[in-house]
Amino acid sequence: MAIEIKAPTYPESVQEGSLATWHKQVGDSVNRDELIVDIETDKVVLEVVAPASGTISEILKAEGDTILSNEVIARIEEGAVAAAPAAPAAEPETPEPTANGGLINPAAKKLAEERGIDASLITGTGKGGRITKEDVVNYTPPAAAPAVSAPAAAPTAAQVELETGDRVERRVPMTRMRSRIAERLLEVTQTTASLTTFNEVDMTALMDLRKQYKEEFTKMHNGTRLGFMGFFVKAAVEALKRYPSVNASIDGSDIVYHGFQDVGVAVSTDRGLVVPVLRNAENMSIANIENGIYDYAMKARDGKLSIDEMTGGTFTITNGGVYGSLISTPIINPPQSAILGMHKIQERPMAVNGQVVVRPMMYLALSYDHRIIDGKGAVQFLVTIKELLEDPAKILLEI
Repeated sequence: MAIEIKAPTYPESVQEGSLATWHKQVGDSVNRDELIVDIETDKVVLEVVAPASGTISEILKAEGDTILSNEVIARIEEGAVAAAPAAPAAEPETPEPTANGGLINPAAKKLAEERGIDASLITGTGKGGRITKEDVVNYTPPAAAPAVSAPAAAPTAAQVELETGDRVERRVPMTRMRSRIAERLLEVTQTTASLTTFNEVDMTALMDLRKQYKEEFTKMHNGTRLGFMGFFVKAAVEALKRYPSVNASIDGSDIVYHGFQDVGVAVSTDRGLVVPVLRNAENMSIANIENGIYDYAMKARDGKLSIDEMTGGTFTITNGGVYGSLISTPIINPPQSAILGMHKIQERPMAVNGQVVVRPMMYLALSYDHRIIDGKGAVQFLVTIKELLEDPAKILLEI
C-alpha cells in the first residue's frame, strides 16, 4: 500500500519552504521515523521522517522546489523492505568515524560526499562533537582550498566558481532564510516611518554589582552565569509597562496594545540572524532570563530552534557590542514598533560632579516606528532604561 509523505504543517507566519536535501532516493529502503528529507523555511530547517517502514516508490519534488504546507512530496510502498537490507537499515542512526577519529552523522556524511567536502576538516557542534548536516551546510573551506579542490568537481547549478588567473568568484544562490531576511529588511524601510534616538548609560554600578555577586549567583542558580542581558531585559520590561505604545503594534488601521511583554533576543548564526522570544518576560527572574537566552543560543548554534520559539514577540533587543560595534541604528523587527540596540562598553572620560573621571560607557539606540510612537515617548522610554541600569536597585524594587 502506498503511503504519502507530506510536508509539515507550517504555522501562520510561514507561507512556504524550499526542499533542501533528499537523504533517500527511489528504491531505497526506510524505517519508520527515519530522516528522509530536509525542508528549509525562512526561519528553520524542518526534518521530514518516514511515516512507516517500506521502500521509496516515488519522489514528486526535487531539491530546490518550493514546498507548501502539507504538500505531498513523495510516496512509500509500505512493507516493501527487502529482507537482506533489513539489518543495515538501522545503521543510519549510528554516527560513523571520520578520517581524523571524529564522528559524523550519516545524513551529514552523505551531504558532505555530495558536495565534495572532506569531513575530517569540519568542526562538529553536535552531541559529543559529532558532525551534523548543519555543520556541513555552514562549512566554509580555507582560503587556499578553492585552488586545489575546484578541479575535483564540476560546477553545478547550486554553486558556480569563475576563475581568471588569481581572481576567483564563487556564486551561490541565497538560502530561503537569507532571502526572507533581505525581503523583511527592505519591507521595513519601505513600510515604516523608522527613526532612531540615542543615549548612553554609565555601566559602573551594573558592572560592580555583577562583579560582587556573579560567583554567588552562579552557585545559587546551578551554574547560570550572571550577564548583562538579564538586567537589560528586566529594564526593558519595566519601561514597556510605563510606555505601552512601545510595546504595541499596528494591524491595518488599528493599534494593538499588548498586555504582556514577549521580548525577542537577536542571535546571530552562520545561516543568518534569528530572534527567539522570551515569553512573558515580565514574570521571569534574572536567572530565568539568562537561562532562557543561553538555551536559545545553543539551539541556534545547532540549528534546533523551532518555529514557535521564533514566532511573535512584542519588543526586541539586539547586542552588536559582542562584535565590537560602538554605535549603530538597529532595524525594527515587524510587526513590532521598536527595537533596542546595545553596544560595546567603552571607557571614556566623563564629567561627574565637576570632575573628569573615566567611566565604562555604553551607547544605547532605540529605533522606533514614528507612526505609532512619538519622539517624546521614545526618548522617555530610553531614558527610563538608562536610569534603571545606572541604579540596578530600581529594577529589583520596580521604582
